[in-house]
Amino acid sequence: MNVLVVVDLQNDFVSGALGTAEAREIVPLAVGRVADGVSRGEEILFTRDTHEADYLDTQEGKKLPVPHCIRGTEGWEIVPQLREYAKFPIDKPTFGSRELGALLKARDEDLKKQGKPGVEKVTLIGLCTDICVISNALLIKAFLPEAEIAVDARCCAGVTPESHQNALAAMRVCQITVENMA
Repeated sequence: MNVLVVVDLQNDFVSGALGTAEAREIVPLAVGRVADGVSRGEEILFTRDTHEADYLDTQEGKKLPVPHCIRGTEGWEIVPQLREYAKFPIDKPTFGSRELGALLKARDEDLKKQGKPGVEKVTLIGLCTDICVISNALLIKAFLPEAEIAVDARCCAGVTPESHQNALAAMRVCQITVENMA
């Protein structure tokens, strides 16, 4: 089984409080990658950065004092171009999602109990390469050390182009496949 994880493609990271030109540029590519994944039979999972009204009082809020992805706001929503695919996003209060890792491990174990190969490859796309994408890639690698973990670089953007490249380099060192480098 192959899985595509779409990390935090939310309004606040594209056009809202923390939006960037690079994030806006990847949206059509991400939409194409999701449609391709659906046609190939990949399981598609979405994460959604989720903060509460007290965000500025949290450790993250003190270090990044920009309210974003507050539950129930338009900025918290998955970008409109991908909402039809994101029926049940996994809300995560921090960079990496333990729930996502546990879900993938459980799917892997269930498939193997049925005599199937299990989760063979997990590909990540989304935002931000240098924060949530790298955190989830490493977390998934810890939960599924024998699965291929990949990042589609053309469908990711970082806080800056430089930090995007640094995160891709760090993931390569950690045996995460980086696909579609420009």
